[in-house]
This record gives sequence, structure tokens and C-alpha cells, in this order.
Amino acid sequence: MKERETFASRLGFVLISAGCAIGLGNVWRFPYIVGQYGGAAFVLIYLVFLVIMGVPIMAMEFAVGRASRKSIIVSFQELEPKGAKWHWYGWFGMAGNYLLMMFYTTIAGWLLLYFFKIAAGQFDGLDQAGVARVYGEMTADPGIQVIFMAAVVVLGMVICSRGLRNGVEKANKFMMLCLLCLLVILAIRAVTLPGAVKGLEFYLVPNFENLMYDANGKFRLGEAIYAAMGQSFFTLSLGIGAMAIFGSYIGKERRLFGEAISVGILDTCVAFVAGLIIFPSAFAFGINPDEGFNLIFVTLPNVFNAMSGGRLWGALFFVFLFFAALSTITAVFENILACWMDKWGTSRGKAVAINLVLIFLLSLPCLLGNNLWSGVQFLGSGIMAWEDFLITNNLLPIGSVIYLLFCCLSKKIAWGFDSFLAEADQGKGVRFPAKLRMYFTVVVPIIVLIIFVMGYIEKFA
Repeated sequence: MKERETFASRLGFVLISAGCAIGLGNVWRFPYIVGQYGGAAFVLIYLVFLVIMGVPIMAMEFAVGRASRKSIIVSFQELEPKGAKWHWYGWFGMAGNYLLMMFYTTIAGWLLLYFFKIAAGQFDGLDQAGVARVYGEMTADPGIQVIFMAAVVVLGMVICSRGLRNGVEKANKFMMLCLLCLLVILAIRAVTLPGAVKGLEFYLVPNFENLMYDANGKFRLGEAIYAAMGQSFFTLSLGIGAMAIFGSYIGKERRLFGEAISVGILDTCVAFVAGLIIFPSAFAFGINPDEGFNLIFVTLPNVFNAMSGGRLWGALFFVFLFFAALSTITAVFENILACWMDKWGTSRGKAVAINLVLIFLLSLPCLLGNNLWSGVQFLGSGIMAWEDFLITNNLLPIGSVIYLLFCCLSKKIAWGFDSFLAEADQGKGVRFPAKLRMYFTVVVPIIVLIIFVMGYIEKFA
């Protein structure tokens, strides 16, 4: 039996796990959702969900991975009691990885294309209407999008083809260190802009009225809470085995709750600093922060246009965004490849070749949904919106509860809390809070269920 690959260092594990968590959820989705739901008050609720649910469930994913030494499609089968059916979720988890990549690769392609557009000066002198026109022309052109989406898929698979240490770990170390440096530079520039103070107040001083009511006075507290929970799962990539796979590559030297805390802190810091870049910049130039999806692609290029040296700052910003997206893409690609290698004994090279073609083809509907297939709508939403809804509001929270129950229920029907605790607490570091077992077993699933139902009511009412 071939020996399982391992990380070269603990730093590599923390950075690649954080790299999987740090992505579009932090620097694209987080700022525009914070803007939509009123700023600092929403951030507080998001942080609460991160602490009471996100980090503990991440430790559970790590534990399932480390104990089984397998990817999501096989890991439950390795640990479940005889006759149990937990392994059925492995197929849904694997599907979730593909579903995430079906729209992630398209957006990453946009980020790369935007970098070249800004660096070439294509936005110079344009107002917001002009930037919106360029964005509209880009999304309406399937040809250019296919080229850049394909470039993202090929780049991600080339990195993964070199293996865990020489490919994924090395590339993510480089990207994460560059990303953190760019973050600091851009944040310093943003908070020193004239008029940035109003953006800092919006982002850092809670206003619960903004959270509870939208601009039209509609009450939306339930919707905001549901969005905060969904964001906490999305930003940490929980529920689809994307964290468990990295648990399967690490040794027993460190306790897993402490490792989950380290990853969660790094992930949160990146999201927080991304807000320090975006909101002071937006307010400094009179831009509404609740622009939603368009905040990154339409609003911010206009902000950079108004800055001194805006072409440089804009190019740096979109490189930073692209690195964040690519770190997640390589991490999820690695999870997909590991599923193929674990389940069917496929070689890494063959798994790369098959999935390069497969992910490219699966990404096309999302890409074409913005142009040739824009008429494909269901209940008022297009293809990309539905892919985002299925993964963010369904598979991630449901999968997180599956991991939680698998680790916390009786050993007769699941892996069992004692088995989980024995695995999680091996080595040095912070122990898992064992006294909170009932909270994790009963309270958290109920919270997720209630907010899950509320989310459906909000979407389809």
C-alpha cells in the first residue's frame, strides 16, 4: 500500500488550510454581504457563528481526516460502525467540491482578466457607468471568459500535479505570504485616504438598526442572521471535506482544536483587513457600500480611478484577489484528486488529466449563464446564483452538521465522541472543550435547522 503524503512542516499545514478557507468568501463575498447588511453589527453576528460553530466543526473535520487518513469519499467508511450509512454523504461531499468549483473558476477567471485590464489602463478615465459597460462586455463575451477560466483550471491542476509538498504546499505558501503583504499595503493606503473615517465607522461601529432594516425599511433580521451563518461556513469551506483532506496529511504532534483556532484566526484577519481596504475606499469616494455582487467588479475600479496611482493600486488589488481565489482552488482540487486516488486507486497524473477536462466542462454552464444561457432561469435566479445557493445554503451547513453528529453521537451509531476526542487531543496545544458535548450534539444542529428553514422562507416566500 502506498504511504500517504504528508506536509513538510506545520506552517505548511496551517497556511494551506487557511489558504483553502481564505478565498472569494473573504475578499469578494464577505465585504459585499457586510455592505448589504449594515456593516459592523453584521460582522459581530458573523464572528459569533465563527466561534460557536465554525472553529469547533473545523476541528471535527480535521479529526475525521487524520483518523481515517482518507478523503471525504472514503473517510466515513473507515470510521463508522458496521452497518452504518454515514459514508453515503461522501458522494454528496465530493459533489459539493465540484459544485463549488463550477462557479469559483469562472469568477477567478474574471479576477485574472480584470488584473490585465487595469494594468493595461482600460479603466483609466471611466466613470462608474463606463466601468459597468466594460464589466457587461466581459460577461457577455463567452470567448474571452472561456480562455481565462481554462487558464485558471490548467494552472490549478498543474500545481496539484506536482504533489502535496512540491506543488500545493509550496504554491500556497508563496501565495499566502504575497497575499498578506499586499493586504497590509492596500489597507494602509485605504485608511489614509481623505474621507476614509466614515467607512471605518460603518465597518467598525455597530448600528443594529442598519442590520435589522434595509434601505426601504423592510425588517430583515432573520435574513441577516441566516446570511451570517452561511458566510461562516462558506469562508471556512466546511462540510465538504475540504478541511478533512488536510487533516489526513498531518501527523499527531498537535491537538486539532488549537490548529483550527490558528486557521480560523488567520482566515478572519484576512476577511477583516479586506473590509479595511474596501469600506474606507468606498466612502472616501462617495460609493454606496451595499452595491452587492457589483461592489468588486463595478464599484471598486471606479474608486481606483479616482486615486493617485490608481492603476497600480487596482492591479495589486486584483492580484491579491486572484491569489486568494487560486489558493482555494488548488486546495479543493487537491481534495477532488484525493477522492479519485483513495476511492479508485487512480494515479495522481491520471486523476489530474481526467479532472482537468471534467471541471472545465462542468464550469461552462455557469460561465454561459451570464451570456448565451442567460435566459435559463428558475424562480428568478440564474445558473450562478443557483450554484452559489446550493453550495452555500445547503451542502455546507448540512455537511457541517453531518461531521458534527458523526463525531458527537454514540459510538453505536457513529464514530463517537470519545473516539473523536482521543484523536483531536493527541499532541500539544489547546484541548477540545469536551464539556460542551451536549451543546454540539443538540443545540448547534437545532440552530442550523432553524436558520436553514428561515433561509428557505426568505428566498421563496
